[in-house]
Amino acid sequence: MYSSATTPTPSATRATLRPPTAAAGRPGPKQAPPATRPVAPRGAEGRAVDARVVPAGRTALGPTGRTALGLRGPEAVPPIGARLPLARQADGQVLRARRPGQPGGPERIDPSALQTPSVRAALASVARICPAFTPRQVLREGSRHILVAGTIGRAPVVAKCLAPQAVRSEYFEQLVADFHHEVAVYRAFVRHRPPVRLPRLVAADHDRCVLVMERVPGRPAARERHPVNAPTPGEVRALLTAVRTLNLWRPPTDVFQPRMDYQLEIARYHSVGQLTDRDAGDLRGLLHGLGSTPMQLCHGDALLSNMLLAPSGPVLVDWEQAGWYLPGYDLAVLWSVLSGDTAARRQISQLAQSGGTMARDAFLVNLVLVLMREIRLYDVPGAGEEQRIMIRRLYDDAALARRAVRAAVGTR
Repeated sequence: MYSSATTPTPSATRATLRPPTAAAGRPGPKQAPPATRPVAPRGAEGRAVDARVVPAGRTALGPTGRTALGLRGPEAVPPIGARLPLARQADGQVLRARRPGQPGGPERIDPSALQTPSVRAALASVARICPAFTPRQVLREGSRHILVAGTIGRAPVVAKCLAPQAVRSEYFEQLVADFHHEVAVYRAFVRHRPPVRLPRLVAADHDRCVLVMERVPGRPAARERHPVNAPTPGEVRALLTAVRTLNLWRPPTDVFQPRMDYQLEIARYHSVGQLTDRDAGDLRGLLHGLGSTPMQLCHGDALLSNMLLAPSGPVLVDWEQAGWYLPGYDLAVLWSVLSGDTAARRQISQLAQSGGTMARDAFLVNLVLVLMREIRLYDVPGAGEEQRIMIRRLYDDAALARRAVRAAVGTR
């Protein structure tokens, strides 16, 4: 939320995923308006996949009884008893970035950054609810949001405001709705404290779209949407533990709302040709079997750039998409962006199947839809060579996910 976020030549492999070679920095995707309602945009060395045809009645399992995604078939898993948020591209740059691991503290005031018309308008809105707020540093000034770090007394805080440019945007209504939802989530967390670390709410102005929260010392787990260098194994384990802890938390059902219409999203990607007739049919078949599966509370935008590595442990920020999803949505988001870390993907697959066949099927549905979103963001005209490498990798990942869905449907 207050960290900047965003930003294959194929080689023969087995059906399991192999670690791709890290590519250089990748350009951010161009804005791709969805086919239904507009959503504010946010801000792949590919690999060849085993394309052998699986005979009828057989599953696409490898020699160890796992699918291409590392998920065991139903016979190896102990049985048990909406709106799709488009990925958001970073809407601004960090004007004064802190070095990784640098402890938090008062930065020097940057008068030039604080005197731009947009920032001054944002500060005027912040002053209405926090007269004691002293601005110190502009963290982000973009077309969607403005983030300003400062202090209230001696306490470090961050003010998040809707940018004045957003008023003229075609996505204005969606931006306001997402901001209102984030304010509501923070207020709900005051009443029902989640079991994960997040910034403490200081003040909020629902009407003017202003949010003031505690500034947590730490660094983003990654500064790109699809990071070249993944976090260390220990950091990945800590992040997955935090996400899993949130997903298993059961707050009162009336506090949060479903954030995704799965049938609508399948129809949308089918209508634009990203899903074939068979793909759409397979996903609907899995959804039909998941009708009685309880929904799961998810962050909704569990990118590494929305997770801070603080001394006290991982801190989750940017809660605009938090709500109820099918189990495994946050894990699917992390799997889609950790293409360079095979060990992390293996851990995610193991977590996804730990809840049994139904949890595995829900993860696969989420994964296909998340990958369709990523492809829609990146596969745009004018992409550079590095972005085309990422696009090929995303298509390869989508092919693996499709085959895993097909195998899951065939073994029911």
